[in-house]
Amino acid sequence: MPDATATAADGALPSDRLKELAGRYGVAVEYDDWQGEHVDVPASTVVAVLAALDVDADGEDAVEAALAEVDLAPWRAVLPPVVVLRDGRVGEVAVHVPHGQPVACEAVLEDGRTVPLAQLDRWTDPREVDGALVGRATFAVPADTPLGWHELRVRVGAVPGGAEPTATAPLVVTPSVLELPAGVRDGHHWGLMVQLYSVRSRLSWGLGDAADLAELASWSGGEHGADFVLVNPLHAAEPVAPMEPSPYLPTTRRFVNPVYIRVEDVRETAYLPSADRALLEWAAEEQRAASAAGALVDRDAVWAAKRSALRTVFDAGRTAAREADFAAFREREGKGLTDFATWCALADRHGLPSSQWPEGAHDHGSREQERLVTEVADDVRFHEWLQWVVDEQLDAAQRTATRAGMALGVVHDLAVGVHPTGADTWTLGPALARGITVGAPPDAFNQQGQDWSQPPWRPDGLARLGYAPYRDMIRTVLRHAGGVRVDHVMGLFRLWWVPAGLGPEAGTYVRYDHEAMVGILALEAQRAGAVVVGEDLGVVEPWVRDHLRERGVLGTSVLWFERDGDGAPLPPERWRELCMATVTTHDLPPTAGYLAGEHIDLRDRLGLLTRDVEEERRVDERDRASVLAQLSERGLVPEDPTERQLVDGLHRLLRAAPSRLLGVSLPDAVGERRTQNQPGTYDQYPNWRVPLGDSSGDPVLLEDLPGLPRVRSLLRALLSDDPPR
Repeated sequence: MPDATATAADGALPSDRLKELAGRYGVAVEYDDWQGEHVDVPASTVVAVLAALDVDADGEDAVEAALAEVDLAPWRAVLPPVVVLRDGRVGEVAVHVPHGQPVACEAVLEDGRTVPLAQLDRWTDPREVDGALVGRATFAVPADTPLGWHELRVRVGAVPGGAEPTATAPLVVTPSVLELPAGVRDGHHWGLMVQLYSVRSRLSWGLGDAADLAELASWSGGEHGADFVLVNPLHAAEPVAPMEPSPYLPTTRRFVNPVYIRVEDVRETAYLPSADRALLEWAAEEQRAASAAGALVDRDAVWAAKRSALRTVFDAGRTAAREADFAAFREREGKGLTDFATWCALADRHGLPSSQWPEGAHDHGSREQERLVTEVADDVRFHEWLQWVVDEQLDAAQRTATRAGMALGVVHDLAVGVHPTGADTWTLGPALARGITVGAPPDAFNQQGQDWSQPPWRPDGLARLGYAPYRDMIRTVLRHAGGVRVDHVMGLFRLWWVPAGLGPEAGTYVRYDHEAMVGILALEAQRAGAVVVGEDLGVVEPWVRDHLRERGVLGTSVLWFERDGDGAPLPPERWRELCMATVTTHDLPPTAGYLAGEHIDLRDRLGLLTRDVEEERRVDERDRASVLAQLSERGLVPEDPTERQLVDGLHRLLRAAPSRLLGVSLPDAVGERRTQNQPGTYDQYPNWRVPLGDSSGDPVLLEDLPGLPRVRSLLRALLSDDPPR
């Protein structure tokens, strides 16, 4: 039998018992790669992943002990840590009590009502646990239990309404199907896709902000009938330099980056003394000059200017009514806000990474940590205030969007994970795995695989916490939104875990309770009246798309990637109805650059290809030509089309899809050629720092958009039946 501790170098495979143990924790020991080839996972990877779940599989004896423990674990607990069910179905709850003891179970609903649960006539043999016999009683949760977050209560040896419950656990009832919001249930509904930081105006401070978002929504919705604006993740980044440029590597996903605040729109700014107002305007002018010059987005410079100005506004104080509103916000967000603001304040005082902080700062609940936190109490309040301000401004942007006639308004983007040394790793430690990062196995566009350096949720940790961190994160993202795009939505089913020190190709998949993950997402979206779009590109198990469709989660169709079983372009008429259809995505160059094959040139320069560059070009040109051929065949472009006419024609082709949502990349509308992000790179390319520009790279500001001929041309192609020109 192979040794469970074999190294990756010798490639030894897991033993049968190690495979069994891995299966109990959802750790894959085999998978099919992007080319359909079967891959066996080395034992060393399996052992390392199990270790990140606090499971010792280092040797055969350890494996046997771990198997025994995982079998007994449910019997040691009266209730499971959480029960997540779908509405309209009878659910079951297993309760473990000393054998022979009477037991009663009830559900306390959100509205305060108590529902006694009936015990099912089902016998399960008792088991010996730690020298005592433990029995199992199974109770039924009625099919008409309403949606929501309820509580199970169990009393052993007592009847409902008696003494304090012996055990409690969250009971979550989720919608079987997330219904589309009324405004988008029929026909096409289009919207812009933007990297907000890149869309600068003459008034913003060197970076697109919440006020720019409101203006963009007002123009596109009011003048052109757009129903949404999809923005990059606005999650919070580091409060001190250097600020991580990738919006997909935040320090937390629950809270928002205050760099998106428009300082002048904070109400108290209007009442500053004239000297303070003058300093504020001086700081703004320097950043606006960078926008006008088309300089790369410099988040550190922008935040330094804004932070100084916002601190001045904060210190000026608020009226009693405004202070009451701030207090209400703090109470609503609770401990999560305080913990995040505390992390920010400690970062202000001691710098980052947090490994350089005093040791006591990491000892949660200790007297030393309390002392350190007391020292930064005023800064904690400042960071709480920043979250209140940015929340108000995002609320204003959403209200502007819906007033402009948008059916959805702002659609936010939810990143896959968080920074390995960020706020969430400090505040949500038990929910995140250590010694592991999230990534992706090799595929056609990233042939060396990807390591996103993010610690993943622990499936068991989320369950123990009743999915509260996940729920709170979703609630914040959806609070002022008509929808959310879930990046790498397959991560709700399984994630590619990469053990520390190994390359991304040496990882394996770990499964999550997708019924809980998708169900809770659907519950919170339904309560917010929002649509959910899952980014399901790349390696996807076919049944995953089926499950998402059944639950009402829209998929994603990108024109270049839609192919039939023979590799030919899939006619748009055969695309999915429940999806967002687009020509491109932020991980590719804008369409003008893609048509020129610039993504191949860039990947070649950066050393990201694993096969000959000329072969890459031949394959890419063949694939692009097969898509473009549809344009001529359907009369969507004139003879010998220009680049602009090809871009317009591709968006005309998009209209043939039955897809409910059509996304238009703003860079496509202005002729931009530069990519925002090159996967597989960090500082080799200015990822997430390229401002919106035209085909020559000259800056395009927000105020320029309505008058640009290229913008008008693309929107005419998308929205009218005019012949191509």
